[in-house]
Amino acid sequence: MTKVIIAGYAGKMGQNAVKMVQDRDDFDLVAVYGQPGQSSATPLADNTKVFDKLDDIDVDADVWVDFTIPATVFENTKFAIEHNYSPVVGTTGLKDDQITELQALAANKQLGGLIAPNFGISAVLLMQFAQQAAKYMPDVEIIEMHHDQKLDAPSGTALNTAKLISKVRKPHKQGNPDEKETIPGVRGGTYDGIPIHAVRLPGLVAHEQVMFGSTGEGLTIRQDSFDRVSFMSGVAVAVEKISAEKELFVGLENIL
Repeated sequence: MTKVIIAGYAGKMGQNAVKMVQDRDDFDLVAVYGQPGQSSATPLADNTKVFDKLDDIDVDADVWVDFTIPATVFENTKFAIEHNYSPVVGTTGLKDDQITELQALAANKQLGGLIAPNFGISAVLLMQFAQQAAKYMPDVEIIEMHHDQKLDAPSGTALNTAKLISKVRKPHKQGNPDEKETIPGVRGGTYDGIPIHAVRLPGLVAHEQVMFGSTGEGLTIRQDSFDRVSFMSGVAVAVEKISAEKELFVGLENIL
């Protein structure tokens, strides 16, 4: 039986995670953590402890699932590792130096963990396909589309897609070298010369499109997450497998 803590349990992703853990016979939801005054629309079992202060958490658990906010994810993940909870982090916003620090901390404790820019299988495949395509078509732009309540931009998935692509292409400026933005920012932000555009609209969940262009041809790779429940199979795999690992991975593909 894998004992689980869910941080950010009252959010939309957190509530899906609560239901997924409760529905599994091999998982035990021992505790949840959220901000004071929050509550879950998904009923909790009587033996599930509820915490609203990080320092008050003191339970026997194996895995810490984090669906909180970018402003607290580093502190939460560090707390989990320091208390020997294997972190499974779906919250975006961690900086590269923060990830490096967390990986060193996990390695020192020989503790398995996962930071996943996306738990959707379609998103993992998109990133892998995009990296392969970039070897042959290095001119690329990324468009990510999310609901209007998302706190960070670009999405972790889009940023990780750009990082994977940058490993196989030389950084270069795309488009006309003399182009001028008549509206500041209209060409998007860039990562190693890769333009990234973020769309925020009600009705969307999580979507990404990677567009490649070459002389006389183009290639578009797209994935769509229409319901947050689609992420739960990836979360379940991570919770199931991560305790057997000895390091903190970035990307669900590392444990599939």
